[in-house]
Amino acid sequence: MTDASQQARLGRLDDQECDELFAIIAARSFRRGLFKLSSGGESTLYFNLKPTMMSPRGAYLSARSFLDILHEEGAEYVGGLEMGAVPMIGAVAALGEAEGRPVKTFFVRKQAKDHGTRDLVEGLGPDETLGGRRVVVADDVATSGASIWRAVEAARGAGGAVDCALVLVNREEGAAEFLADRGVRLVTVFSASQFA
Repeated sequence: MTDASQQARLGRLDDQECDELFAIIAARSFRRGLFKLSSGGESTLYFNLKPTMMSPRGAYLSARSFLDILHEEGAEYVGGLEMGAVPMIGAVAALGEAEGRPVKTFFVRKQAKDHGTRDLVEGLGPDETLGGRRVVVADDVATSGASIWRAVEAARGAGGAVDCALVLVNREEGAAEFLADRGVRLVTVFSASQFA
């Protein structure tokens, strides 16, 4: 089993699929250089997972890796902050339904709409609520954990029970510790050190 396969085993992808997803991320979503991160810091490693999640095979494998973890966690809903989580949760919703094991999804706006319903949490039907539901917050990449935390706060504010977050890549720059201090476990498919 390769390093990529060992890390992604939580997702129940077989060794070949783990290696394939790792290769897709490495080719489409990973860069070296000097980059300013959304957290405000700088890094020589950069991950933009949207090209992976917007490719058919990348979306499928990413959603597969998440879907099994979500079921292990007993998630009734999965959601996250726009824009990083949106492609992933869309793929998870479609794949879950196709496989007969759906998980409902939502996303959190960075700020509430200034018109219409003025919702911060989007995707729920008129009679649907996160109240009392088991919710996992998802994102593409974890760095400081601040974006994930914003989504956790919104989901908890809407009544959701959130104690787990799930990402494709953990940059290993403090997110796990930051979230743990706030009662949230961070589950990852891959870690940045695997790409270094």
